[in-house]
Amino acid sequence: MAIGLFILAVIIQLAVVLAIFLLSLSRVTGSIVALITVIVTAIISPWSLLLGVPIALLCLVLLITPLRQSLITKPVYKALGGAMPSMSDTEREALDAGTSWWEKELFMGAPNWEAFANYPYPKLSEEEQSFIDNEVETLCAMLDEWQIQHKDKELSPEAWQFIKSNGFLGLIIPKEFGGLEFSSYAQSRVMSKIASRSPTAAVTCMVPNSLGPGELLMHYGTDEQKQRWLPGLAKGDEVPCFGLTGPEAGSDAGAIPDTGVVCYGTHEGEQVLGLRMNFSKRWITLAPIATVVGLAFKMHDPEGLLGDPNKTDYGITCALIPANHEKGGHGSTSQPNRLTIYEWYGRWQRCLYPLRLHHWRCRKRWSRLAYADGVLGRGSWYLLACSIDLSQ
Repeated sequence: MAIGLFILAVIIQLAVVLAIFLLSLSRVTGSIVALITVIVTAIISPWSLLLGVPIALLCLVLLITPLRQSLITKPVYKALGGAMPSMSDTEREALDAGTSWWEKELFMGAPNWEAFANYPYPKLSEEEQSFIDNEVETLCAMLDEWQIQHKDKELSPEAWQFIKSNGFLGLIIPKEFGGLEFSSYAQSRVMSKIASRSPTAAVTCMVPNSLGPGELLMHYGTDEQKQRWLPGLAKGDEVPCFGLTGPEAGSDAGAIPDTGVVCYGTHEGEQVLGLRMNFSKRWITLAPIATVVGLAFKMHDPEGLLGDPNKTDYGITCALIPANHEKGGHGSTSQPNRLTIYEWYGRWQRCLYPLRLHHWRCRKRWSRLAYADGVLGRGSWYLLACSIDLSQ
């Protein structure tokens, strides 16, 4: 009889523990239920305390914060901390850059809807509204997505010229350099309107205003770099693209294998300080027709030629390179998800890029910009705008 009661009590204890996990009870609720079960089964059979005492001790540890932290939390964090890879300078910069908006509350599961309702609603300026009502409407009337998708496989020359001459590629560029200097909201409205007529044209206009070098130049370019490139980008004389995506790492900037090593070499018969580039890129939108490439890679200076012998790894860096600089690759239009876009793939091996051409070079601090909320936010606006209009 005693053995039967003992077995019954142990089965009850195990069943309750299993139920706690299956029902995903909270730490406090689960611990209290387990303690009550231990007491009840001890009345049924005192021998059940052989299993009940360890269960009760574990519940007390979980319920008492100082015990839980010293016996579970701290040892676990220490073990996991030793197993995690060290954080690079670039990853640290990414975490430190930018800020969070109301979406932080949303993802934490406790959104303050009143605070959300009190945020001011963005409005278009008269200039921005006029651009949408006139230039954007005119462009939409010129676009025939059926013709683009199934016959021409590209935008018409007339549409291309209208896009360039009316500033569609320079929405973010300041007016002092010939751009329109529109707000993020206005840019989103422009792209959503174009996408409702032609996703191909929307992507074509979106890339220079989000992934192109214009934003990087505005924030981190020297005055000489800005004077050299921004007016041409604003007028459409220069067509940019952003060389990040590769066949191995996709668009994961932290995992790209592309490198640039600082070294001396010969360029056009002259000994110069430069970067020995090795990279392979795929699916670079607008690259077949681009005149300048914003190239992402990892820069190394093993000999300390940049002046700091103690720093050899500069992390993810962005360089502004003319597209005709020893270009090796192929480009054409492609149709992912039935969307006609210009794409390019190419590989450069041991290509020497002279650093003395300072008006073509980006400083390493540009890598921070890819994670700043201003840039990331604008890219998200565009993707959301195009997604909404494509769904309609």
